[in-house]
Amino acid sequence: MTTLKRVDVHVEGVVQGVGFRPFVHSLARRLGLAGRVHNDVDGVHIEVEGALAGVEEFLTALERDAPALSEIERVTVVSARPTGHNGFTIAAGLPSGPLRPLVRADGATCDDCLRELADPADRRHRYPFINCANCGPRFTIVRGVPYDRPLTTMAGFGMCQTCAAEYHDPGNRRHRAQPTCCPACGPRLRLRDARGTELCGDPIAGAVTLLRAGRVVAIKGLGGFHLAVPAADERAAAQLRGRKHREEQPFAVMVADLGQARRLCEIDEHATELLTGRARPIVLLPRLPGAPVAASVAPATRSLGLMLPYTALHHLLLAELAEPMVLTGGNVSGEPIAYEDDDALTRLSGIADAFLIHDRPIHVRADDSVVRPMAGEVTVLRRARGYAPEPLAMRWPAPRPVLACGAELKSTFCLAEGRRAFVSQHIGNLENHETLRSFVESIDHFCGLFGIRPEVVAHDLHPGYLSTRHAMEIHGVELLGVQHHHAHIASCLADNGDPGPVLGVALDGLGHGPDGTLWGGEFLRADLTSFERLGHLAQVPMPGGSAAVRQPWRMTAAYLGDDHPGLDVARRNPWTDALRLAPASPLTSSAARLFDAVAALLGVRDKITYAGQAVVELEQHADPAERGTYEAGITHGDLLVVEGADLVRAAAADLAAGACTRAIAGRFHNGLADAVTRACDTLRKATGLTTVALSGGMFQNALLLEATVARLRAAGFRVLKHVRVPPGDGGVSLGQAAVAAARDRA
Repeated sequence: MTTLKRVDVHVEGVVQGVGFRPFVHSLARRLGLAGRVHNDVDGVHIEVEGALAGVEEFLTALERDAPALSEIERVTVVSARPTGHNGFTIAAGLPSGPLRPLVRADGATCDDCLRELADPADRRHRYPFINCANCGPRFTIVRGVPYDRPLTTMAGFGMCQTCAAEYHDPGNRRHRAQPTCCPACGPRLRLRDARGTELCGDPIAGAVTLLRAGRVVAIKGLGGFHLAVPAADERAAAQLRGRKHREEQPFAVMVADLGQARRLCEIDEHATELLTGRARPIVLLPRLPGAPVAASVAPATRSLGLMLPYTALHHLLLAELAEPMVLTGGNVSGEPIAYEDDDALTRLSGIADAFLIHDRPIHVRADDSVVRPMAGEVTVLRRARGYAPEPLAMRWPAPRPVLACGAELKSTFCLAEGRRAFVSQHIGNLENHETLRSFVESIDHFCGLFGIRPEVVAHDLHPGYLSTRHAMEIHGVELLGVQHHHAHIASCLADNGDPGPVLGVALDGLGHGPDGTLWGGEFLRADLTSFERLGHLAQVPMPGGSAAVRQPWRMTAAYLGDDHPGLDVARRNPWTDALRLAPASPLTSSAARLFDAVAALLGVRDKITYAGQAVVELEQHADPAERGTYEAGITHGDLLVVEGADLVRAAAADLAAGACTRAIAGRFHNGLADAVTRACDTLRKATGLTTVALSGGMFQNALLLEATVARLRAAGFRVLKHVRVPPGDGGVSLGQAAVAAARDRA
């Protein structure tokens, strides 16, 4: 006799709009089970019954074989009495409260769609907008909830009879896939010249012809416009750099497949997983000697930012171009990327020679995400397309809804409710008016999309940050200021699900300190509710204030003073003027300014053209095989102080003695890692803490991170580092939200 079993199953997570109900329907029918599945306010509800073995296999396969775009957070199973139900159906949603669906990030074109794209017999052959429930646009086309076609930018495209049949067929992988379309009923691709006039012929072939001729082509992607040229064409790459006013910051390169990637960079198994994953981020990888990439693509760096195609349009372009192409943001440096057609035609008219556009509107601007393999794991450096707006699971709940407004540079915001934290896509520098407008509009969009009404608003202590000013303008909420470096460490704790307390090492640029100085090289005792400053890098003046950020040589002068035995950096720059300004200049403990000093000393970078350039280029200049180490003194008083000047003086002495600058840069990195470890060892004796959390923009430097992690672990420390959110200011909003929630729980 067959034993019957019935269970009611509730699945929470990203399970709406990703083909989850058709998957459940197909699985139940394959196993001969009866029941139904429907969406509810915060997930999917399943009633299933049948043979005991079949139900048990159903529960196993439900998580094991879930659709690629789904992300299951929690499955609750409750046994019930069998009812003798016949057949399995997909029922309409039965909302019993406010909708709280989780919107999926945009996903790279799946293998099934790529097979159809390449099949001459398929009706979607070479159709640039092919997608299904397992791939395609999501976040960037959603206007509101519930996630249904009328509330997406596909609302203006009525489905043809064939697409409608697929859309309504539970057995079809396009069942309820809102962007479903085909050449007969979907978006259309067009090629326009610089004046906006449509060009005749096949748009893809026309765009490739222009690229081969060295022209700059603006391409409308999922989250905005990109600018493209062949990656090996030096003249075209240099022309793009000049027109975009992006003097030296590296461009990303899109390759058709792993074969092309392996001709440019070192690709191991880890890199392969990152490149081919659903998110398809830009992956920073070591460049191969002699890689066929123009010098203007990524000057002064041993790395390249590679990505694989993530839309059918990209696949079609690269297949016809038959070589890698630069794919960089469609903007003038300092501005947000263009994502609306008319705005792109206006703002990019002096940059692009042609525009490959389509008529599917983009509702939300989203840059490409950037990740980097470091210290045996991946670190997200810029979290945007492919990751946002999917929530980060929090180990402890937020008692009240929180909005955290983040920092000012590399801006993100975070909404937290319950055990979920929604970190926004990368927004950029809020000092730009258009970026600030995007920041404000995106907050409103997230609040509406996820049904969150903040009751607590967290912000940075810096009164001049525009993110702080925005927080102050929100009425009817409780405001909470969070110190910048505490937010960094709290972000690392939240990223790792650790409550603390820990020894927090925050190495970054500049942050507002409660003592009125500019912090940036901090040793903290921190948990999610509070922090205590235990030590810092020795403070030095910033000659000329903000001018010292733009001109790193000023920091060399600040660190060395008159102690510069004929150094070239002093001959190249107005050294005495900097020293004269020093007494009236603000004091800082910034680790970034320490890096700046060494970069200018070694002739790597006297003046910068983008934020953090000297730090990035000093890492790239350093010999990673160097094992020598400079020693920084550590003094003990009320606070532990690491004498960064010792590292600069040691580097200057080696330079004067004729040592190789690459070796000097390597010794400096090792010396700072050694100083961090010795400082933590001293603080361990005083506090008893054995876990160290590393955060701040300097830990986007793989050489520093790996050297520091290795030394700390060898000294017996447990080490926490960032994985899901950036260690830099892009992760500050998560830290602010975590602090606000923890204080609310206290």
